Amino acid sequence: MISLIDTHCHLNFEAFHSDLGQVLERARLSGVEKIVVPATDLASCREVIELAEAHEGVYAAVGVHPNECAEWEMNSLPRLREYARHEKVVAIGETGLDYYRDRVPRQVQRTALTQQLELAEEMGLPVIIHNRNASRDVLSILSEWRKGLDFAQKPLANAPGVLHSYSDELKYACEAIDNGFKIGITGPITFNNANELRTAVAQIPLKNLLVETDAPFLTPVPHRGKRNEPAYVRHVAEELARLHASSLLEVAKITSQNARVLFQW
Repeated sequence: MISLIDTHCHLNFEAFHSDLGQVLERARLSGVEKIVVPATDLASCREVIELAEAHEGVYAAVGVHPNECAEWEMNSLPRLREYARHEKVVAIGETGLDYYRDRVPRQVQRTALTQQLELAEEMGLPVIIHNRNASRDVLSILSEWRKGLDFAQKPLANAPGVLHSYSDELKYACEAIDNGFKIGITGPITFNNANELRTAVAQIPLKNLLVETDAPFLTPVPHRGKRNEPAYVRHVAEELARLHASSLLEVAKITSQNARVLFQW
């Protein structure tokens, strides 16, 4: 029996409002055991928690996305702290840096990220990191944070988080892994033009990988061009199995165990 965990899926988005029940049933039939739904701003923190409360196997992460942190202010952190105390919240995120869209001044993004890392340390929760065109700054910040966790002998240092939907050079993935982070793999690994990404991912041991959809975005082949959904995480796992000369069953077993360790299930 295949058991997969979609570690990043935006089930609270409008794209799923009309048929969420069917989406979850298709996921179950495809072997998806658990789904992590990350918030992107303070308003959506409540939405993802309500989803997690309503559905078995659905869990929440609370945080503010770098493209949504323009209004980050002193009272943002206390509000996040309250959300993070919920029993079905398993991570802080998604947070990070986005220098591609640059919707928010970079220093504001860095401040929001740093404070959310501090909250993750306080709560003992891993972080879900968004990174676009900002690898050097992201890894510099994460490395310093991890050093602090080590110095304080925090258990979180052993499994501090995941770089979600990884698409950068192998060297940055290796640096993240050296700091204890997992690497999240999404649908683009199946795209015809993703040879560089496939080459990099083939060199990352399965023990360091998670599978995710980032649905409703990044739909894998053979469904590219349609709405993504959790059931399609199976296609990501199948491509990982091919790249690692492994079986789908083995990839599912290893990546799901990685997720259980990270999210403390």
